[in-house]
Amino acid sequence: MEEIIYPDPYSQDLFPIIQKNIVQLESTFKIDISLRGNKIMFEGESRYKKTFKKYLKHILELIKKNGDLNEDDFNLSLSLANDGKIEMIGKEIDSKSILKLNGKEVTAKTYNQSNYIKAMKKSDLVFSIGPAGTGKTFLAIAVALHYLLKKGVERIVLTRPVVEAGEKLGFLPGDIQQKVNPYFRPLYDALYHFIGFEKTSEYIEKGIIELAPLAYMRGRTINKAFIILDEGQNTSNSQMKMFLTRFGQNSKVVVTADISQIDLTEPKKSGIFKAIKILKSIKGIRIITLNSTDVIRHELVQKIIEAYEKKKNEV
Repeated sequence: MEEIIYPDPYSQDLFPIIQKNIVQLESTFKIDISLRGNKIMFEGESRYKKTFKKYLKHILELIKKNGDLNEDDFNLSLSLANDGKIEMIGKEIDSKSILKLNGKEVTAKTYNQSNYIKAMKKSDLVFSIGPAGTGKTFLAIAVALHYLLKKGVERIVLTRPVVEAGEKLGFLPGDIQQKVNPYFRPLYDALYHFIGFEKTSEYIEKGIIELAPLAYMRGRTINKAFIILDEGQNTSNSQMKMFLTRFGQNSKVVVTADISQIDLTEPKKSGIFKAIKILKSIKGIRIITLNSTDVIRHELVQKIIEAYEKKKNEV
């Protein structure tokens, strides 16, 4: 059994979060951890204890730097540890991966999310590939609003392929706008979260924010806009090419895709695969991959994704 003694104020900031997340820490570092007074005690194989001590050292540096240790920073630190990037703790959360919107601070909660935010700021075209709950759409809309409110773009264009996933579009009630609205519900939810219902409605009414099915993008050239194609895995090759050639001067584009949930009749023909393959080497285009460790919904979502992935690999 090894132990490390921490004087206040570091133990006051560090210990409550360790206590709250002790099971997660034990799983990550493959050791047994206990807290007693101002001591952290742990046991396990020598190599795992060595890694944990290195982790604690960097966490302490983060506390010294920020004056405390909030939960977002802790979650990011654990993500970095999982990715074998302990030395990056305290360096990855910087002004390039923090957004302030309508009085709210949006912060990357994982290493990959931090890279995603910075990629969207630096590159004009970004592909974000990952499972549900990893923040693909949520963070893209956050960055889009950041640019809009800072007058970096004049409008936001949000689009999705209208692909039926278990329901027939023709049987949904209402006119075409009412029929497609359910497909855009995740986008509305993100907008409401950041700027509220009234401001979202105002921006949509004025055309500052546009939500349109992918088919409506054909023949257009969109300048000075932040354009997001959500559910990009449900495009054909021709639809993807059509979309990627729509954006004009001073525009930024983000394509999100979950390749584990393709609703096309022939999933292998999804346009996302060809796009990534032929565009990955072009300067100015970034491809960010998110995975189950980046899930920021309920902790069970991560376990569900991992279980399905494991079963798929067994088949």
